[in-house]
Amino acid sequence: MAELIYYCGTMDSGKSTLALQTAHNHHSRGHHGIIFTSHDRAGSGVISSRLGLQRDAIEVLPTIDLHKYVVDRLSLGERIDFIIGDEAQFYTPEQIEQLARVVDGLGIDVFTFGILSDFR
Repeated sequence: MAELIYYCGTMDSGKSTLALQTAHNHHSRGHHGIIFTSHDRAGSGVISSRLGLQRDAIEVLPTIDLHKYVVDRLSLGERIDFIIGDEAQFYTPEQIEQLARVVDGLGIDVFTFGILSDFR
């Protein structure tokens, strides 16, 4: 059974580092995944940690339907075993529901990382 897991912590507590480590661990086991982020300190389309690690990611804009994005990639024959979502506090409530639909309907594990609320 797939799970939607939310790792939360204060700013500078290592959430993005954990997200990158989670992706690395899955890839080292031969799993394929998608990495989403929003408003990362390194710029658009990048997930980065203060340790200097970084990796390309899909920038989550308010207009993107995350469930549709995943379904479209699967429809093209892509294998998706997991999803990482960094800076999840910036996702819209609808996008969080879309990730829940990925878990419930597609059986893909989703690991999200963020603070408890948007600082704005």
